[in-house]
Amino acid sequence: MMSWTQTQSRPLHSVPLTPPPSQIFSVLSTLCRMDVVNQLVAQGQFRVLKVPLGFIKVLEWFFAIFAFSTCGSYSGMFKIAVECKNRTQSDLKIEVEFEYPFRLHQEYFDAPTCKSENKEPIFLVGDYSSSAEFFVTIGVFAFLYSTAALSIYIFFFDKYMENNKGPLIDLGVTGVFAFMWLVSSAAWARGLSDVKTATNPDEVITMIPACKEDENRCREVHDPVMSGLNTSVAFGFINLVLWAGNLWFIYRETGIIADSVLAPPPQEKPAAPDAHVKQGASEQEPYTSKQAGYPPDCSQEGYTQDVQYSQGSNQQGAPTSFSNHM
Repeated sequence: MMSWTQTQSRPLHSVPLTPPPSQIFSVLSTLCRMDVVNQLVAQGQFRVLKVPLGFIKVLEWFFAIFAFSTCGSYSGMFKIAVECKNRTQSDLKIEVEFEYPFRLHQEYFDAPTCKSENKEPIFLVGDYSSSAEFFVTIGVFAFLYSTAALSIYIFFFDKYMENNKGPLIDLGVTGVFAFMWLVSSAAWARGLSDVKTATNPDEVITMIPACKEDENRCREVHDPVMSGLNTSVAFGFINLVLWAGNLWFIYRETGIIADSVLAPPPQEKPAAPDAHVKQGASEQEPYTSKQAGYPPDCSQEGYTQDVQYSQGSNQQGAPTSFSNHM
């Protein structure tokens, strides 16, 4: 047995160190996750993202996020000032805040009455939540569908193209979203115009009773910043162009064009047998009529007899004329 001094003299690297079980479990779980990710990446067909079908779907995914995020996360504020005849009753920093979904009739601020130290609540006018929420809803669903479609393109593209069911379903859903983007973007553009009017400081000042008296002065201090909402409308119409344009590339994947181009031309039905017979008789008539103009065949019997008769008469006459001459 080794003594205590011998054990202490052993180098530290020769002593086996065992990591705790929790660390081993975390390392194994990390390796398992990496294996799953590697398998998914290996099975995926990422080249589909380089063709218009997949590339436009990626653009739809991004612009859908921009559309609903710029509208759904908006919050604005404007400032007005009310100067009363009695300066102690004035309020020069009235802040009015509003945000998505733009139920402005629920937003209010306290304005001085210029008659006492008390203030009265002033509510904004209008409820434009329907058009704003509809626009955001279409953006969220478009984002979810784009995510699902990209997953199918990358990992299940073979099943997507099987029997053209995938392209046909994709074509129908994309057409519906293109129409919805048109409706929601137009409705939200109209709603945004009304929001700008309802939150215009000059319009809000007219609702304050103290500002209707000539002895008091009211003015705007800060206008609301609407650039984010303007951008959301622009993103909505960009999505309309993307989804409507993608219909053509999805339609090409359905194979309807290839079937119409490769279809053989219609063949004529063969004519009836009687028509062939009549056609043959008509073709033989001109040939027969031409044969009628030729001289008779020399091999005919009547023609041979005439030649022999004429030759015999000539032979009999010659000796007769010679004997007379003698």
